[in-house]
Amino acid sequence: MLIRYKKSFEKIAMGLLSFMPEEKDVKKLLQTIREYESNDNWQLYLWKEEDILGAIGIQFDDQSKAIIQHLTVNPSHRNSGIGKRMVDAVKQQLGERYDVCSNEYTEAFVDHCGS
Repeated sequence: MLIRYKKSFEKIAMGLLSFMPEEKDVKKLLQTIREYESNDNWQLYLWKEEDILGAIGIQFDDQSKAIIQHLTVNPSHRNSGIGKRMVDAVKQQLGERYDVCSNEYTEAFVDHCGS
């Protein structure tokens, strides 16, 4: 199930986001986490089953698009459908209010914005 990121999950979220190639640099990773903490247009969710296994980050634009910025799953749990379940849960949560689409890093899971 999706749970909203909060500060107490910072280390777990940073660990998950660090699996993404563009988030390997610690300074970039900290900047990304701060963006999710301070910008109301950026929301980070964690995927929890028994443990927290994945993260999905969304940026809301002014044209009713929800752009998936980050999508990551613990390597030990990859290829079991968690990424797809996270995208489906976000789509269900946002309903008809937003068109959920991807950026260049997450287009394997959902259509690229503008496609």
